[in-house]
Amino acid sequence: MPVKVQVRPHESLEAALKRFKRQCNSSGIFRRARANTWYEKRSDKRRRERRERIRTILRGGRRPIREKAPLY
Repeated sequence: MPVKVQVRPHESLEAALKRFKRQCNSSGIFRRARANTWYEKRSDKRRRERRERIRTILRGGRRPIREKAPLY
């Protein structure tokens, strides 16, 4: 999905560029471009993705449980 930014009236070019960079960063364009700058072997890719999955699972386990346990 391409990122589009229209320069608003009386907006500086620097502010529009800052908005563009923020939108590119949030959409993941920079991350994908960096990932495609070099070739990655399939085994290395699988290993990296496995580490990332484990990391996200561990991060999810650190969050406190918000719902209260029922009192019996």
